[in-house]
Amino acid sequence: MITAAGDRAVHFHPASLAARAALVLRDNDTGRLVTASPKLYPHMWSWDAAFISMGLAYLDVRRAVAELDTLLAAQWRDGMIPHIVFTQDTDYFPGPDRWGTDAAPQRPHGVRTSGICQPPVHAIAVRRIVEIARKTSQDDAEVAEAFAERAWSSLYRWHRWIVRHRIPDASGLVAIVHGWESGMDNSPRWDEPYAAVLPGPDLPPYVRLDLLQVDDPGERPSDDEYDRYLWLIEQLRRADYHPDRVVDTSAFLVGDVFVTAVFALACDTLAGLGEELGRNGEEIDDLRAWAARARAAVALSAHPETGMARDRDIRGGRWLSAETIAGFSPLLCGGLPADVESRLMSTLDGPAWSGHPDLLAAVPPSVSPSSPDFDAKRYWRGPQWPVITWLFGWAFEQRNWPRHASEFRAQGVHLVSDGAFGEYYEPFTGKPLGSTNQSWTAAVVLDWLCGV
Repeated sequence: MITAAGDRAVHFHPASLAARAALVLRDNDTGRLVTASPKLYPHMWSWDAAFISMGLAYLDVRRAVAELDTLLAAQWRDGMIPHIVFTQDTDYFPGPDRWGTDAAPQRPHGVRTSGICQPPVHAIAVRRIVEIARKTSQDDAEVAEAFAERAWSSLYRWHRWIVRHRIPDASGLVAIVHGWESGMDNSPRWDEPYAAVLPGPDLPPYVRLDLLQVDDPGERPSDDEYDRYLWLIEQLRRADYHPDRVVDTSAFLVGDVFVTAVFALACDTLAGLGEELGRNGEEIDDLRAWAARARAAVALSAHPETGMARDRDIRGGRWLSAETIAGFSPLLCGGLPADVESRLMSTLDGPAWSGHPDLLAAVPPSVSPSSPDFDAKRYWRGPQWPVITWLFGWAFEQRNWPRHASEFRAQGVHLVSDGAFGEYYEPFTGKPLGSTNQSWTAAVVLDWLCGV
Protein backbone atom coordinates (compact mmCIF):
# COMPACT_ATOMS: atom_id res chain seq x y z
CA MET A 1 0.00 0.00 0.00
CA ILE A 2 1.19 3.49 -0.88
CA THR A 3 0.08 6.52 1.11
CA ALA A 4 -0.56 9.44 -1.22
CA ALA A 5 -0.55 13.16 -0.51
CA GLY A 6 -3.53 14.39 1.46
CA ASP A 7 -5.74 11.98 3.40
CA ARG A 8 -6.28 9.28 0.81
CA ALA A 9 -4.65 5.84 0.81
CA VAL A 10 -3.92 4.36 -2.61
CA HIS A 11 -4.50 0.63 -2.50
CA PHE A 12 -4.67 -1.01 -5.89
CA HIS A 13 -2.09 -2.42 -8.27
CA PRO A 14 -3.04 -1.78 -11.93
CA ALA A 15 -4.14 -5.38 -12.51
CA SER A 16 -6.37 -5.30 -9.44
CA LEU A 17 -7.70 -1.89 -10.42
CA ALA A 18 -8.63 -3.20 -13.88
CA ALA A 19 -10.38 -6.19 -12.33
CA ARG A 20 -12.38 -3.92 -10.02
CA ALA A 21 -13.33 -1.70 -12.97
CA ALA A 22 -14.60 -4.73 -14.86
CA LEU A 23 -16.65 -5.75 -11.83
CA VAL A 24 -18.27 -2.30 -11.64
CA LEU A 25 -19.43 -2.59 -15.26
CA ARG A 26 -20.77 -6.09 -14.70
CA ASP A 27 -22.55 -5.14 -11.45
CA ASN A 28 -24.21 -2.11 -13.09
CA ASP A 29 -25.38 -4.14 -16.10
CA THR A 30 -29.15 -4.65 -16.24
CA GLY A 31 -28.83 -6.88 -19.30
CA ARG A 32 -30.31 -4.29 -21.65
CA LEU A 33 -28.05 -1.45 -20.57
CA VAL A 34 -25.39 -0.50 -18.05
CA THR A 35 -26.75 2.10 -15.63
CA ALA A 36 -24.59 5.15 -15.05
CA SER A 37 -24.29 4.28 -11.34
CA PRO A 38 -26.14 1.89 -9.04
CA LYS A 39 -27.86 4.52 -6.86
CA LEU A 40 -27.74 8.10 -8.12
CA TYR A 41 -28.16 7.44 -11.86
CA PRO A 42 -30.21 4.25 -12.46
CA HIS A 43 -30.80 4.90 -16.19
CA MET A 44 -28.76 5.24 -19.42
CA TRP A 45 -27.18 8.59 -20.18
CA SER A 46 -26.15 9.32 -23.75
CA TRP A 47 -22.52 10.31 -23.41
CA ASP A 48 -22.03 7.97 -20.44
CA ALA A 49 -23.13 5.10 -22.68
CA ALA A 50 -20.50 6.01 -25.25
CA PHE A 51 -17.69 5.85 -22.70
CA ILE A 52 -19.17 2.75 -21.06
CA SER A 53 -19.26 0.91 -24.39
CA MET A 54 -15.52 1.45 -24.82
CA GLY A 55 -14.85 -0.17 -21.45
CA LEU A 56 -17.22 -3.02 -22.23
CA ALA A 57 -15.27 -3.76 -25.42
CA TYR A 58 -12.40 -5.07 -23.28
CA LEU A 59 -14.76 -7.52 -21.60
CA ASP A 60 -17.08 -8.56 -24.45
CA VAL A 61 -17.28 -6.82 -27.82
CA ARG A 62 -20.80 -8.09 -28.40
CA ARG A 63 -21.92 -6.56 -25.11
CA ALA A 64 -20.26 -3.25 -26.05
CA VAL A 65 -22.14 -3.24 -29.35
CA ALA A 66 -25.41 -4.08 -27.59
CA GLU A 67 -24.96 -1.05 -25.33
CA LEU A 68 -24.87 1.36 -28.23
CA ASP A 69 -27.62 -0.56 -30.02
CA THR A 70 -29.82 0.16 -26.99
CA LEU A 71 -28.97 3.85 -27.14
CA LEU A 72 -29.49 4.13 -30.89
CA ALA A 73 -32.85 2.34 -30.61
CA ALA A 74 -33.94 5.37 -28.56
CA GLN A 75 -32.90 7.87 -31.26
CA TRP A 76 -35.72 10.23 -32.13
CA ARG A 77 -37.14 10.09 -35.62
CA ASP A 78 -35.75 13.53 -36.43
CA GLY A 79 -32.21 12.32 -35.61
CA MET A 80 -31.67 13.52 -32.05
CA ILE A 81 -30.07 11.09 -29.59
CA PRO A 82 -31.74 11.87 -26.22
CA HIS A 83 -29.67 12.42 -23.13
CA ILE A 84 -31.51 9.85 -20.97
CA VAL A 85 -33.03 6.49 -21.86
CA PHE A 86 -35.17 5.54 -18.88
CA THR A 87 -35.34 2.15 -17.21
CA GLN A 88 -38.25 1.09 -15.00
CA ASP A 89 -36.52 2.50 -11.92
CA THR A 90 -38.53 5.29 -10.30
CA ASP A 91 -35.89 6.54 -7.82
CA TYR A 92 -34.69 9.37 -10.04
CA PHE A 93 -35.96 12.88 -10.64
CA PRO A 94 -36.82 14.30 -13.12
CA GLY A 95 -38.21 11.08 -14.55
CA PRO A 96 -40.10 10.48 -17.80
CA ASP A 97 -43.40 11.90 -16.56
CA ARG A 98 -41.77 15.21 -15.70
CA TRP A 99 -40.12 15.36 -19.12
CA GLY A 100 -43.43 14.64 -20.81
CA THR A 101 -41.87 13.49 -24.07
CA ASP A 102 -44.51 10.80 -24.60
CA ALA A 103 -46.57 13.46 -26.37
CA ALA A 104 -43.75 14.56 -28.70
CA PRO A 105 -44.55 13.42 -32.26
CA GLN A 106 -40.92 12.67 -33.15
CA ARG A 107 -40.20 10.53 -30.08
CA PRO A 108 -39.25 6.85 -30.58
CA HIS A 109 -41.85 4.16 -29.99
CA GLY A 110 -41.57 1.69 -27.15
CA VAL A 111 -39.02 3.59 -25.05
CA ARG A 112 -39.20 6.56 -22.72
CA THR A 113 -36.57 9.28 -22.94
CA SER A 114 -35.76 12.82 -21.94
CA GLY A 115 -36.15 15.59 -24.51
CA ILE A 116 -32.65 17.07 -24.77
CA CYS A 117 -29.28 15.77 -25.92
CA GLN A 118 -25.63 15.57 -24.73
CA PRO A 119 -22.16 15.95 -26.30
CA PRO A 120 -21.89 13.89 -29.51
CA VAL A 121 -19.05 11.55 -28.50
CA HIS A 122 -20.68 8.44 -30.01
CA ALA A 123 -18.64 8.20 -33.21
CA ILE A 124 -15.49 8.28 -31.09
CA ALA A 125 -16.83 5.33 -29.11
CA VAL A 126 -17.60 3.33 -32.24
CA ARG A 127 -14.12 4.04 -33.59
CA ARG A 128 -12.58 2.89 -30.30
CA ILE A 129 -14.65 -0.31 -30.18
CA VAL A 130 -13.49 -1.21 -33.69
CA GLU A 131 -9.85 -0.56 -32.73
CA ILE A 132 -10.12 -2.71 -29.60
CA ALA A 133 -11.91 -5.52 -31.44
CA ARG A 134 -9.31 -5.64 -34.20
CA LYS A 135 -6.66 -6.29 -31.57
CA THR A 136 -8.52 -9.13 -29.86
CA SER A 137 -9.76 -11.56 -32.53
CA GLN A 138 -11.01 -11.84 -36.07
CA ASP A 139 -14.46 -12.70 -34.80
CA ASP A 140 -14.56 -9.60 -32.59
CA ALA A 141 -13.35 -7.47 -35.47
CA GLU A 142 -16.15 -8.72 -37.69
CA VAL A 143 -18.75 -8.02 -34.98
CA ALA A 144 -17.46 -4.48 -34.42
CA GLU A 145 -17.14 -3.66 -38.10
CA ALA A 146 -20.65 -4.95 -38.81
CA PHE A 147 -21.95 -2.76 -36.01
CA ALA A 148 -20.08 0.28 -37.36
CA GLU A 149 -21.69 -0.39 -40.74
CA ARG A 150 -25.24 -0.46 -39.39
CA ALA A 151 -24.72 2.40 -36.90
CA TRP A 152 -23.12 4.77 -39.37
CA SER A 153 -26.34 6.12 -40.89
CA SER A 154 -27.85 6.72 -37.44
CA LEU A 155 -24.80 8.69 -36.39
CA TYR A 156 -24.80 10.67 -39.64
CA ARG A 157 -28.46 11.61 -39.02
CA TRP A 158 -27.55 12.64 -35.46
CA HIS A 159 -24.79 14.93 -36.73
CA ARG A 160 -27.09 16.32 -39.43
CA TRP A 161 -29.71 17.10 -36.76
CA ILE A 162 -27.13 19.16 -34.88
CA VAL A 163 -26.24 21.13 -38.03
CA ARG A 164 -29.88 21.71 -38.99
CA HIS A 165 -31.23 22.65 -35.59
CA ARG A 166 -28.45 23.72 -33.25
CA ILE A 167 -26.21 26.22 -35.06
CA PRO A 168 -28.53 29.24 -34.88
CA ASP A 169 -26.24 32.27 -35.12
CA ALA A 170 -23.18 33.66 -36.84
CA SER A 171 -20.76 32.41 -34.17
CA GLY A 172 -21.07 28.94 -35.74
CA LEU A 173 -21.04 27.33 -32.30
CA VAL A 174 -23.32 24.40 -31.52
CA ALA A 175 -26.02 25.77 -29.24
CA ILE A 176 -27.52 24.17 -26.15
CA VAL A 177 -30.94 24.96 -24.69
CA HIS A 178 -30.23 23.58 -21.22
CA GLY A 179 -27.01 23.36 -19.22
CA TRP A 180 -27.58 19.62 -18.94
CA GLU A 181 -26.98 19.31 -22.68
CA SER A 182 -23.38 20.38 -22.14
CA GLY A 183 -22.69 17.45 -19.81
CA MET A 184 -21.28 20.07 -17.39
CA ASP A 185 -24.57 20.74 -15.68
CA ASN A 186 -23.89 23.51 -13.15
CA SER A 187 -20.55 24.80 -14.45
CA PRO A 188 -19.78 28.50 -13.89
CA ARG A 189 -19.95 28.66 -17.68
CA TRP A 190 -23.72 28.91 -17.30
CA ASP A 191 -24.04 31.27 -14.33
CA GLU A 192 -24.82 34.36 -16.40
CA PRO A 193 -27.24 32.69 -18.85
CA TYR A 194 -29.00 30.89 -15.99
CA ALA A 195 -29.39 34.18 -14.11
CA ALA A 196 -31.65 35.35 -16.94
CA VAL A 197 -33.89 32.27 -16.59
CA LEU A 198 -36.79 33.36 -14.38
CA PRO A 199 -39.01 30.44 -13.32
CA GLY A 200 -42.69 31.21 -13.67
CA PRO A 201 -45.17 31.05 -10.78
CA ASP A 202 -46.70 27.98 -12.43
CA LEU A 203 -43.57 25.85 -12.08
CA PRO A 204 -45.02 22.52 -10.89
CA PRO A 205 -43.82 21.45 -7.42
CA TYR A 206 -41.17 18.77 -7.11
CA VAL A 207 -39.10 16.79 -4.65
CA ARG A 208 -35.41 16.27 -5.37
CA LEU A 209 -34.21 12.68 -5.04
CA ASP A 210 -30.55 13.27 -5.88
CA LEU A 211 -29.84 14.77 -2.45
CA LEU A 212 -30.85 11.50 -0.78
CA GLN A 213 -28.11 9.59 -2.59
CA VAL A 214 -25.03 11.62 -1.62
CA ASP A 215 -23.35 12.09 1.76
CA ASP A 216 -22.89 15.85 1.33
CA PRO A 217 -25.71 17.79 -0.42
CA GLY A 218 -23.20 20.61 -0.92
CA GLU A 219 -21.62 18.54 -3.68
CA ARG A 220 -24.81 18.87 -5.74
CA PRO A 221 -26.44 21.85 -7.49
CA SER A 222 -28.51 24.19 -5.30
CA ASP A 223 -32.32 24.34 -5.10
CA ASP A 224 -32.33 27.68 -6.95
CA GLU A 225 -30.38 26.06 -9.77
CA TYR A 226 -32.86 23.19 -9.87
CA ASP A 227 -35.79 25.60 -10.17
CA ARG A 228 -34.17 27.00 -13.31
CA TYR A 229 -33.37 23.54 -14.67
CA LEU A 230 -37.00 22.49 -14.29
CA TRP A 231 -38.41 25.71 -15.70
CA LEU A 232 -36.42 25.08 -18.88
CA ILE A 233 -37.99 21.63 -19.06
CA GLU A 234 -41.41 23.29 -18.81
CA GLN A 235 -40.47 25.52 -21.75
CA LEU A 236 -39.37 22.49 -23.75
CA ARG A 237 -42.67 20.73 -23.05
CA ARG A 238 -44.66 23.79 -24.08
CA ALA A 239 -42.76 23.84 -27.38
CA ASP A 240 -43.73 20.17 -27.92
CA TYR A 241 -40.00 19.44 -28.22
CA HIS A 242 -40.04 20.72 -31.80
CA PRO A 243 -36.33 21.47 -32.30
CA ASP A 244 -36.69 24.82 -34.05
CA ARG A 245 -39.46 26.01 -31.73
CA VAL A 246 -37.30 25.03 -28.75
CA VAL A 247 -34.41 27.17 -30.03
CA ASP A 248 -36.79 30.08 -30.67
CA THR A 249 -38.42 30.01 -27.23
CA SER A 250 -35.92 28.70 -24.66
CA ALA A 251 -34.81 31.30 -22.12
CA PHE A 252 -31.41 29.61 -22.20
CA LEU A 253 -29.58 29.52 -25.55
CA VAL A 254 -25.79 29.34 -25.47
CA GLY A 255 -23.19 28.49 -28.09
CA ASP A 256 -21.20 25.75 -26.33
CA VAL A 257 -17.53 25.75 -27.33
CA PHE A 258 -16.80 22.35 -25.74
CA VAL A 259 -19.72 20.63 -27.49
CA THR A 260 -18.63 22.31 -30.72
CA ALA A 261 -15.08 20.97 -30.37
CA VAL A 262 -16.40 17.48 -29.63
CA PHE A 263 -18.66 17.78 -32.66
CA ALA A 264 -15.65 18.63 -34.85
CA LEU A 265 -13.78 15.59 -33.53
CA ALA A 266 -16.79 13.34 -33.96
CA CYS A 267 -17.50 14.50 -37.52
CA ASP A 268 -13.94 13.78 -38.61
CA THR A 269 -14.01 10.43 -36.80
CA LEU A 270 -17.30 9.43 -38.43
CA ALA A 271 -16.01 10.53 -41.83
CA GLY A 272 -12.94 8.33 -41.38
CA LEU A 273 -15.13 5.36 -40.50
CA GLY A 274 -17.28 6.10 -43.51
CA GLU A 275 -14.26 6.04 -45.79
CA GLU A 276 -13.28 2.61 -44.44
CA LEU A 277 -16.82 1.35 -44.91
CA GLY A 278 -17.26 2.75 -48.41
CA ARG A 279 -20.14 5.02 -47.45
CA ASN A 280 -21.71 7.70 -49.63
CA GLY A 281 -19.07 10.21 -50.64
CA GLU A 282 -21.40 13.21 -50.37
CA GLU A 283 -22.22 12.35 -46.76
CA ILE A 284 -18.51 12.03 -45.97
CA ASP A 285 -17.93 15.41 -47.59
CA ASP A 286 -20.72 16.82 -45.42
CA LEU A 287 -19.01 15.54 -42.29
CA ARG A 288 -15.63 16.96 -43.26
CA ALA A 289 -17.22 20.34 -44.00
CA TRP A 290 -19.13 20.34 -40.70
CA ALA A 291 -15.92 19.50 -38.85
CA ALA A 292 -14.03 22.32 -40.55
CA ARG A 293 -16.75 24.84 -39.73
CA ALA A 294 -16.94 23.70 -36.12
CA ARG A 295 -13.14 23.95 -35.73
CA ALA A 296 -13.24 27.47 -37.15
CA ALA A 297 -16.02 28.45 -34.74
CA VAL A 298 -14.03 27.14 -31.77
CA ALA A 299 -10.94 29.06 -32.91
CA LEU A 300 -12.90 32.26 -33.48
CA SER A 301 -14.25 32.08 -29.92
CA ALA A 302 -10.74 32.30 -28.46
CA HIS A 303 -9.98 35.31 -26.28
CA PRO A 304 -7.55 37.55 -28.18
CA GLU A 305 -5.14 37.78 -25.24
CA THR A 306 -5.30 34.43 -23.47
CA GLY A 307 -6.29 32.10 -26.31
CA MET A 308 -8.91 30.54 -24.01
CA ALA A 309 -12.06 29.56 -25.89
CA ARG A 310 -15.35 31.14 -24.85
CA ASP A 311 -18.99 30.21 -24.91
CA ARG A 312 -21.46 32.59 -26.52
CA ASP A 313 -24.61 33.67 -24.68
CA ILE A 314 -26.84 33.98 -27.74
CA ARG A 315 -29.80 35.37 -25.80
CA GLY A 316 -27.61 37.95 -24.07
CA GLY A 317 -25.41 38.72 -27.08
CA ARG A 318 -22.14 38.34 -25.17
CA TRP A 319 -19.06 36.18 -24.80
CA LEU A 320 -18.67 34.21 -21.56
CA SER A 321 -15.21 33.94 -20.03
CA ALA A 322 -15.50 31.69 -16.97
CA GLU A 323 -12.19 29.97 -16.19
CA THR A 324 -13.24 26.38 -16.87
CA ILE A 325 -11.83 23.34 -18.63
CA ALA A 326 -13.95 24.23 -21.68
CA GLY A 327 -11.52 27.08 -22.37
CA PHE A 328 -9.08 24.47 -23.66
CA SER A 329 -11.52 23.18 -26.29
CA PRO A 330 -9.23 24.25 -29.19
CA LEU A 331 -6.69 21.69 -27.96
CA LEU A 332 -9.29 19.00 -28.64
CA CYS A 333 -10.05 19.85 -32.24
CA GLY A 334 -7.32 22.22 -33.47
CA GLY A 335 -7.80 25.34 -35.53
CA LEU A 336 -5.70 27.89 -33.65
CA PRO A 337 -2.50 29.43 -35.04
CA ALA A 338 0.52 27.47 -33.85
CA ASP A 339 1.81 30.18 -31.50
CA VAL A 340 -1.59 30.67 -29.84
CA GLU A 341 -2.05 26.92 -29.49
CA SER A 342 1.39 26.59 -27.89
CA ARG A 343 0.52 29.34 -25.42
CA LEU A 344 -2.76 27.64 -24.59
CA MET A 345 -1.01 24.32 -23.94
CA SER A 346 1.44 26.11 -21.65
CA THR A 347 -1.51 27.50 -19.73
CA LEU A 348 -2.98 24.00 -19.37
CA ASP A 349 0.38 22.75 -18.05
CA GLY A 350 0.85 25.75 -15.80
CA PRO A 351 0.22 26.42 -12.09
CA ALA A 352 -3.35 27.65 -12.61
CA TRP A 353 -4.35 24.27 -14.06
CA SER A 354 -2.68 20.84 -14.31
CA GLY A 355 0.55 22.17 -12.82
CA HIS A 356 -1.05 23.53 -9.66
CA PRO A 357 1.30 22.47 -6.86
CA ASP A 358 -1.43 21.19 -4.53
CA LEU A 359 -3.16 18.81 -6.95
CA LEU A 360 -3.01 15.13 -6.05
CA ALA A 361 -3.03 14.23 -9.76
CA ALA A 362 -1.67 16.53 -12.46
CA VAL A 363 -4.80 16.72 -14.59
CA PRO A 364 -7.00 19.79 -15.02
CA PRO A 365 -9.82 20.48 -12.58
CA SER A 366 -13.15 21.52 -14.06
CA VAL A 367 -12.50 25.11 -12.86
CA SER A 368 -9.13 26.74 -12.25
CA PRO A 369 -8.21 26.75 -8.54
CA SER A 370 -7.20 30.38 -9.04
CA SER A 371 -10.72 31.35 -10.11
CA PRO A 372 -13.19 32.90 -7.64
CA ASP A 373 -15.73 30.39 -9.01
CA PHE A 374 -13.66 27.41 -7.83
CA ASP A 375 -15.29 25.01 -5.37
CA ALA A 376 -13.24 21.87 -4.77
CA LYS A 377 -16.24 19.66 -3.96
CA ARG A 378 -19.15 20.94 -5.96
CA TYR A 379 -19.98 19.04 -9.13
CA TRP A 380 -18.63 20.88 -12.22
CA ARG A 381 -17.32 23.84 -10.22
CA GLY A 382 -13.86 22.49 -9.34
CA PRO A 383 -13.54 18.70 -9.06
CA GLN A 384 -11.55 16.61 -11.53
CA TRP A 385 -13.46 14.30 -13.85
CA PRO A 386 -11.75 11.13 -15.16
CA VAL A 387 -13.85 11.11 -18.34
CA ILE A 388 -12.72 14.63 -19.25
CA THR A 389 -9.12 13.62 -18.63
CA TRP A 390 -9.67 10.61 -20.92
CA LEU A 391 -11.19 12.74 -23.68
CA PHE A 392 -8.36 15.25 -23.69
CA GLY A 393 -5.79 12.44 -23.58
CA TRP A 394 -7.45 10.67 -26.51
CA ALA A 395 -7.54 13.90 -28.51
CA PHE A 396 -3.87 14.52 -27.76
CA GLU A 397 -3.07 11.10 -29.22
CA GLN A 398 -5.03 11.96 -32.37
CA ARG A 399 -3.12 15.22 -32.64
CA ASN A 400 0.22 13.42 -32.27
CA TRP A 401 1.09 14.80 -28.87
CA PRO A 402 2.22 11.53 -27.25
CA ARG A 403 3.87 13.08 -24.19
CA HIS A 404 0.75 14.86 -23.06
CA ALA A 405 -1.42 11.84 -23.89
CA SER A 406 0.84 9.59 -21.82
CA GLU A 407 0.93 12.01 -18.89
CA PHE A 408 -2.84 12.35 -18.80
CA ARG A 409 -3.20 8.57 -18.87
CA ALA A 410 -0.74 8.03 -16.01
CA GLN A 411 -2.12 10.85 -13.89
CA GLY A 412 -5.69 9.77 -14.56
CA VAL A 413 -4.89 6.29 -13.26
CA HIS A 414 -3.25 7.87 -10.20
CA LEU A 415 -6.40 9.89 -9.53
CA VAL A 416 -8.68 6.83 -9.49
CA SER A 417 -6.27 4.32 -7.96
CA ASP A 418 -8.19 4.00 -4.69
CA GLY A 419 -10.66 1.82 -6.61
CA ALA A 420 -13.80 3.75 -5.60
CA PHE A 421 -14.52 4.83 -9.21
CA GLY A 422 -15.96 8.15 -8.15
CA GLU A 423 -18.09 10.24 -10.44
CA TYR A 424 -15.63 13.08 -9.82
CA TYR A 425 -12.78 13.81 -7.40
CA GLU A 426 -11.72 16.49 -4.93
CA PRO A 427 -8.56 17.76 -6.64
CA PHE A 428 -6.34 18.27 -3.59
CA THR A 429 -7.11 15.14 -1.57
CA GLY A 430 -8.35 12.83 -4.34
CA LYS A 431 -11.49 12.04 -2.35
CA PRO A 432 -14.16 10.47 -4.60
CA LEU A 433 -17.29 12.62 -4.78
CA GLY A 434 -20.84 12.24 -6.07
CA SER A 435 -21.65 8.59 -6.62
CA THR A 436 -19.08 5.81 -6.45
CA ASN A 437 -18.89 2.72 -8.68
CA GLN A 438 -19.60 5.10 -11.55
CA SER A 439 -19.72 3.14 -14.81
CA TRP A 440 -18.04 5.65 -17.11
CA THR A 441 -15.17 6.12 -14.66
CA ALA A 442 -14.65 2.35 -14.59
CA ALA A 443 -14.79 2.28 -18.39
CA VAL A 444 -12.08 4.87 -18.96
CA VAL A 445 -9.89 3.19 -16.34
CA LEU A 446 -10.12 -0.04 -18.36
CA ASP A 447 -9.07 1.82 -21.49
CA TRP A 448 -6.14 3.48 -19.70
CA LEU A 449 -4.92 0.18 -18.27
CA CYS A 450 -5.73 -2.19 -21.11
CA GLY A 451 -5.57 0.19 -24.06
CA VAL A 452 -4.43 -0.99 -27.45
